[in-house]
Amino acid sequence: MNVKYVYSLIAVLVLSLIAYAGVEAAGLQYLFGVILPYLAVLIFIVGFAVKVMGWARSAVPFCIPTTCGQQKSLPWIKPAHIDNPTTTWGVWVRMFLEIVAFRSLFRNTRTRIREDGRIAYNLEIFLWLGALAFHYAFLTVLVRHMRFFLEPVPFVLQVLENLDAFLQLGLPVIYLSGFVLLGAAVFLFLRRLFSAPVRYISLASDFFPLFLIGGIAVTGIMMRYFTKVDIVGIKELTMGLVTFHPTVPEGIGGLFFVHLFFVSVLLVYFPFSKLMHAGGIFMSPTRNLTTDSRARRHINPWNYPVKVHTYEEYEDEFRDKMIEAGLPVDKMPEPAEESDETQAAGPEEKE
Repeated sequence: MNVKYVYSLIAVLVLSLIAYAGVEAAGLQYLFGVILPYLAVLIFIVGFAVKVMGWARSAVPFCIPTTCGQQKSLPWIKPAHIDNPTTTWGVWVRMFLEIVAFRSLFRNTRTRIREDGRIAYNLEIFLWLGALAFHYAFLTVLVRHMRFFLEPVPFVLQVLENLDAFLQLGLPVIYLSGFVLLGAAVFLFLRRLFSAPVRYISLASDFFPLFLIGGIAVTGIMMRYFTKVDIVGIKELTMGLVTFHPTVPEGIGGLFFVHLFFVSVLLVYFPFSKLMHAGGIFMSPTRNLTTDSRARRHINPWNYPVKVHTYEEYEDEFRDKMIEAGLPVDKMPEPAEESDETQAAGPEEKE
């Protein structure tokens, strides 16, 4: 059984204890509320930029997209304009559907062997739904939290909050995105835990961001629905961070600093992990290139001339020996020409 998730769980628990003890016991509110968030944002921006710039500088001389349909070839063969695009607009449509709807994940299949020995293929529809819920809930939570960094709060954010809280059961208002994010993270964790093929390839680095994001969701839900936190003080702290006049008001509980520390760790971890697929999808040559290899020849511009010994040259060099050894040749040797004296001599002299 893969127990690597235990290491990740212990790491997240230790991080929470460090933040809570650092604030409540050691009084390091300024460290966890100002210094570490600034450092985390700086590392995130620099790491993200360096990663993307490295991908942008990578040479892609060949047409190497992954496709799922018929490429454009003969006029009487219908091509797949989205799955196998040969035009720029087709690539834009494919990229849009990939980013917004996870189209390739929706088409993912799971292979299994039936009792009668036949192979069956099933759509991984629940994986697609879980991933979609996870990412959109995360995006909603992220955008909704922008209200702590803006004053006045834009009308668009107020509309988003109203949509997120349309299922109001009482006070405080329940935001569905937080619970959906936590549920989706739990689903993805259980899938890695109970699916044998996925569990076999899962590493501790695959579980760590799930526990970290789950910790962010849990601490956020606890602050909103189960414990009392000073929202005005938190707003003052966040506004001080974005205006570069940081202050740490009194009365902010340790749970908030655990929440903020989880977010800071996630920002630092992001550029150096698999989470960078958020930026890599835009730079992937398997997705953002047109498929026109039948219409246009792609030649590596960095190829240098190489001296080769062709088969024709090889046969010209060893033709007689090949014929003597009984090997087939493409070109038989021409018969030897007679000398001028032999040609001038008559038949009797030749005899």
